Amino acid sequence: MEEKGVDEKDILEELEKYRKMDLKYEDGKIFGSMCSNVLPITKKIVDMFLETNLGDPGLFKGTKILEEKAVSLLGSLMNGKNVYGHIVSGGTEANLMALRCIKNIWKEKKRKNLTKNENPKIVIPITAHFSFEKGRDMMDFDYIYAPIKDDYTIDIKFVKDTVEDEEIDGIVGIAGTTELGTIDNIEKLSNISKEHNIYLHVDAAFGGLVIPFLEEKYKRKNISYKFDFSLGVDSITIDPHKMGHCPIPCGGILFKNETYRSYLDVNAPYLTETKQATILGTRVGFGGACTYAVLKLLGREGQRKIVSKCMDNTLYLSKKLKENGFETVINPILNIVAIRDENYKETCKNLKDRGIYVSICNCVEALRVVIMPHIKKEHIDNFIEQLCEVKKN
Repeated sequence: MEEKGVDEKDILEELEKYRKMDLKYEDGKIFGSMCSNVLPITKKIVDMFLETNLGDPGLFKGTKILEEKAVSLLGSLMNGKNVYGHIVSGGTEANLMALRCIKNIWKEKKRKNLTKNENPKIVIPITAHFSFEKGRDMMDFDYIYAPIKDDYTIDIKFVKDTVEDEEIDGIVGIAGTTELGTIDNIEKLSNISKEHNIYLHVDAAFGGLVIPFLEEKYKRKNISYKFDFSLGVDSITIDPHKMGHCPIPCGGILFKNETYRSYLDVNAPYLTETKQATILGTRVGFGGACTYAVLKLLGREGQRKIVSKCMDNTLYLSKKLKENGFETVINPILNIVAIRDENYKETCKNLKDRGIYVSICNCVEALRVVIMPHIKKEHIDNFIEQLCEVKKN
């Protein structure tokens, strides 16, 4: 750090140089991200709430009210009545908060000699997001990994047999898997969890703001789309900075009701409110404000139109792939397409060399494409052209 400061103009010019190195969503080159352009209104909101800190809500009472309103709106989408939650940094923090809740419920049982488990034990699908690996390492969980069936959803029979044979503290289901967009049968997981009094968490970080807005023409008859608090679900992860058009960081964690807060709060005596529940201490205030504003601005109708456009483009991509001899792993369920490819890692690298950024799957040899709002049909046509060229060479 220099003794004297640098001129603002010089600093901004330097920053602009580095910013130009970044990809931009509107260029149509980003095909593997679950984030996209934000709505223009959110840029104004970020500026308005830039200095607010939800980690100390007693100082920012209006911002805290907006977070509560945002949680209430998200909760209503999830068919909840008195939902408790927070707008957090993202799906990772949200999932960690759910795990922490399970851990502390287990600790209470341990104190009362109501469990024989040396660590809390969870049944989790192999398709779960990598944030659960972080949670296992940080909080000493024992995971039992459930296999997936031919349709790439969690094996319900395996879960049922496991909870009948072992003492289980939690079950995780996914509503919109990161790799394929598949939806686990949460209704059946809910029946299992209720029968055995087991905590059920649903990771709907991506699907939470897609599934409720799917028009009937996009739904498949053999899929259960129910995943919310109308079932026996205890908590849900839902990310406004994915399909909710909000700026990063802006994730969401919802609990069925306020009682779960007792498993999350820690003492924070030097803050204006002396209890804190989130993983992060200092938290941006604009996340809650943006979430509330976008949900109010769009309404269900506006969000439905955005989801429908993404689904139309997803089906367009799927059609173009088949016309050009490519095979998808499954017919798209949400706006995610997985393309079978034995050389998927090499193909991914070669596309990157051509300025097209896709990602890869872990559960199957495939390229992974997410059709977010910034992707247009001309971007898809260019992607198909580049993919065909890569496969020729």
